Amino acid sequence: MQVLVIGGTGTLGRQIAKTAVDAGYQVRCMVRTPRKAAFLQEWGCEIVQGDLLDPESLEYALQGVDSLIDSATTRPEDPKSVYETDWEGKLNLYRACDRIGVKRVIFMSLFAAEQHRNVPLMDIKYCTERLLSDSSLDYTILQGVAFMQGLISQYAIPVLESQNVWISATPAEIAYMNTQDMARFVVAALERPQTIRKSFPVVGPRAWKAEEVVELCEKACGKAKSSKVLKVSPFLLSTGKALVSFFQDSLNVLDRLAFSEVTGGGAILDAPMEKSYEAFGLDPAKTSTLDAYLREYYSIIMKRMRELDIDVDKEEKKRVPF
Repeated sequence: MQVLVIGGTGTLGRQIAKTAVDAGYQVRCMVRTPRKAAFLQEWGCEIVQGDLLDPESLEYALQGVDSLIDSATTRPEDPKSVYETDWEGKLNLYRACDRIGVKRVIFMSLFAAEQHRNVPLMDIKYCTERLLSDSSLDYTILQGVAFMQGLISQYAIPVLESQNVWISATPAEIAYMNTQDMARFVVAALERPQTIRKSFPVVGPRAWKAEEVVELCEKACGKAKSSKVLKVSPFLLSTGKALVSFFQDSLNVLDRLAFSEVTGGGAILDAPMEKSYEAFGLDPAKTSTLDAYLREYYSIIMKRMRELDIDVDKEEKKRVPF
């Protein structure tokens, strides 16, 4: 089977591409900048240059393709607005699928998108789901939440370096998922006809509070109860969003600040997963847990620090310099 992956250089997309190659699929990745995708070629992927806003490049990338995996999402450094890239681009993509005759589509959406349509990216994900449901495409929609990989810069590194950890005063409880596990669901869908024209929540084993994530980090790196957690009022976040809106060049920043209403609203971003595991034929026991993920991360990073002769506890070194 020839599979086209859109968004293959992203945090999730690269895991999807690697998992699909390892499963024996012929994987083609459409990227805007081929020189940044050399690692995909090394894994065995075919690289084609294309852009969601360039319909001709989409038709070229889709030639000979049996299935499409759409994991593309606007990046913070993207100068274009989220509506231009994620909505107009997806309209171009699925229209091209119709013209070329690619029927099988797997789309990465966001959990509870219909409940947060005031957030631009959530609104676009919801509208794309509706677009697919009204089409004749054989789609599968996977509704994911935040990934464990995103916790490294937000929690793991600040805790390790004894820096302040900033969280919302009313943080959501989030069932974080490892991108490698999400990729297993995506690739499994290619051979599971029972997932066609259906939507599934795909979330981690349990939901975690922000304070619990900090405690996991402290325990995993041996710095129990040493972090200073600073809670930020949702009002300050919304004020910052309003200020950013005065600057047109910062619209992509504004879109992301709007996510404070999702992650800082005190909601529980979790869902039952029994039906999802059954439909995709996967074993829940093989899904990564957050505590195991963080322990593995710290074991790797601290080993490297020791190899480089970096003292993890700088304060201790100040007290005993010899």
